[in-house]
Order: sequence, then structure tokens, then C-alpha cells
Amino acid sequence: MPETLAGVSPAAEGPLARIRSKAARIGIIGLGYVGLPLARAACSKGFRVTGFDIDPAKVEQLNAGESYIRQIEAADIAHMLGCGLFAATADFNRLAEVDVVIVCVPTPLGRHREPDLSYVASTAEVIAPRLKPGHLVVLESTTYPGTTREVMRPILERGGRRSGEDFFLAYSPEREDPGNPDFGTSTIPRIVGGDGPDALALAAALYREIVVQVVPVSSPETAEAVKLTENIFRSVNIALVNELKVVYAAMGIDIWEVIEAAKSKPFGYMPFYPGPGLGGHCIPIDPFYLTWKAREHDIATRFIELAGEINTAMPGYVVERLAAALDGQRGRGLKGAKVLLLGLAYKRNVDDQRESPGLRLIELLETRNAVIGYHDPWIPEIRPTRDHPELTGRRSLDLTPAIIAAHDAVLVVTDHDAVDYGLVADHARLVVDTRNVFGRLGLAGAHIVKA
Repeated sequence: MPETLAGVSPAAEGPLARIRSKAARIGIIGLGYVGLPLARAACSKGFRVTGFDIDPAKVEQLNAGESYIRQIEAADIAHMLGCGLFAATADFNRLAEVDVVIVCVPTPLGRHREPDLSYVASTAEVIAPRLKPGHLVVLESTTYPGTTREVMRPILERGGRRSGEDFFLAYSPEREDPGNPDFGTSTIPRIVGGDGPDALALAAALYREIVVQVVPVSSPETAEAVKLTENIFRSVNIALVNELKVVYAAMGIDIWEVIEAAKSKPFGYMPFYPGPGLGGHCIPIDPFYLTWKAREHDIATRFIELAGEINTAMPGYVVERLAAALDGQRGRGLKGAKVLLLGLAYKRNVDDQRESPGLRLIELLETRNAVIGYHDPWIPEIRPTRDHPELTGRRSLDLTPAIIAAHDAVLVVTDHDAVDYGLVADHARLVVDTRNVFGRLGLAGAHIVKA
């Protein structure tokens, strides 16, 4: 689809002019790991942004110039406030003040891996009575193809307003990668699909003012499918290397050495790396949105579901490797063993514990009567979770020679940079490394094993 879009209808001319002149005020609903970086990016381009969140504590922190996300500096928030470009609120009546509403709310899975669109639907319910002529509404939350037009549009149209005439509706999936120093909100191309040509034109114009490149597609459903495809691609390939890890370990072959050698090929190969399981708000969840939707068409997504099974099984595999290593060291496996988890965030150098395999590992290890502590410079305290409420409030231990030596084993879950791995290697009785961080750093010894 061409980057240069055709003209718009008279109903969209005013909104388009306001976007291009940056007179349009942007409202962002959901000020988490997606919404807050987007607010910062929009303010940096000169847009005025009102951030909406149901958590009054977040609103209070932001309006005080503080940040609760470590990738967002407090100085950035203070600058946005000082320039008069940003304000946070829990008063959703103020949606009437904005010209653009961008929805960045969670889309988790239910207990049976079914899509939970309650946040999307309730947000649409909040927006609907506050719509004004020319409003542009953009959904960014990851979801299955059809959500924008099948779930959001009917709610927004209940008051008699019509998408494409009275307001404009689009989908543009977030592509955040927390902790990635090379790519941020403004430097990642954006996919945009609109409910009609005017909505596409407006949404594309908006994101062109904020990000490096816009890629328009033919429909919201296509845009929704793009995001799922990106994350399914990662899920399937990670499952492949996780399975290869298990196979090669049985043969005495180091999967990380294999991958390093394989990636020397300049074509036809892309490296993916194994780990203790999948975490975060995207890859463990998004593939099952397509699996669920595919059932409406009587299609079985066998490849996707198999990848999910393999990745979900990884914490159990790690526990067995740890048990075997402890049995070889102390002769009685996990029972009563003191294990220090190194890293609890779902990925390196972020303060995000959502869906972290570390939480599942604690559960499995304690079921086996191990005594668990953890150290994570990014997660000082475990925050409440739906699946592991009993872990709430546990605090990170200091990483000292005495604490390391007091544990029977150190289990590497997340390979943060801000960890003294040499200290761990010197004082740990046993290290079980699921990330090959010790291998990468050239730290070796009979007491360091991979899992």
C-alpha cells in the first residue's frame, strides 16, 4: 500500500489538519510499559498529551514528576510537565478535551487460555459517551484479528454515532521492546490499519509525526494479524531451540556453541536462544489469541500450540536439571536445598515481572521442598500477580559472598548486566545457568553447569 495516501472526505479534513499542525491533543488510556513511552514520544514531537489511568497512585506519581518504569527517567516526566505538554488524570470525563484517543490497555489470557478483552471492552464503554465529532480512536493493545471492528466499533457506535462519519477508528499494534538500547518508540516503524480510508489517513498522519516510518495496511484485521505473526514467529523459533537444547544436552552437545557456530552462515539462518521459559506481556500470550480465533473457522493451530507446550515445559526441565546437579553435589536433590534465583524479571535489564518463568520456577521448586530466595537488581520486591499471589511482597536479597555461599545452588533465570557474575562464580557451591551468561563471560568451572 502506498505511503502517500489519497485525500480525505470533508469530515476528516479538520482532524487531519489538526494532526499535521500538531494542534490535536492526544489522550492515551493506560500508562504502563506501552502507554507511557508513547506519551513521551508524542510530547517530544510537540504534541500535548493527556494520560489516563485507573490507578490514582500512578497519576499522582506522574504529576509529581516521578516515574515508575525504570526505562523512563523521572527527568523525562518532569520535562514533559514543565513544557506544559503532559498531564495525567484518572478523570475520564476529560476525554472530551482530546482529539485523539489511543488505547493501551492489557489483553491477558483467561485461566483456560481464552482471550480476556474485558479491559478493551470496558475502555470502549468509557470512551463511547465522550466521543465528539472527528474523534480518532486507535487501539494499540495486542489482540486477535477482528477485535477493532467486532468488539470496539459496536460499543463506540451504540449512541448512534457511525465509524467513518462521526468518528474514526484504527488499529496500530504497539511494538515496544523494553530494555532494547537500539530501538525505542520513535525509531520503530508502525503498522496502521483503518476502519475505512479516512481512519487510515488520520492514523497514518498521526504516527508519521511521532515515529520514523508508517506502514499502512488494508484493514485493521491485517494490522492485528501482523502483530500476532511477529510474536508467533518468535514463540515458534524459541520453542525450536528449547527443544534442540533438550535433545543436544542428552547427546552431550552444547546448544549455545551450536548456535554461535550456525550464525556464522550469512544467509538462511537467524539465531534464537533457549531459556528457562517464556515471559513478558506478548510472546507467552499472543499466539493463543490466534489459536482461539482460528477455532471459529474450524482450524487447528497445531504448530502454534505445540510451540506453546514446549515453551511452557521449560521451567519443569530446568527444575529437573537443577535437581540432578544437586543430587550429584550433595546426594539428596532438592529437598531442603537452599536455592538462590538470580534474576526474576522476564528478560534482561527490565523491571517487568509479568509472566516471568522465575515465578513458575519458585512455585515448582517450593513444591519440591526447596527453600528459595532471589536476587534481582531490577525487581526489589515481587508485585501482586494473578497466578502467584502467595509470592507478593518477597524481597530481593543482597548479592554478597556470604549470601551466595549460604545457598546450595544459584539458578540463573535472567541475565541482567548489573550482576557481578565473577563474584557468583567465586563463592557459589553450584551454578545452574539457563542463559549461558557464564559461558559468554568466559567463567567456567566444574561447579557451573548449563540447563
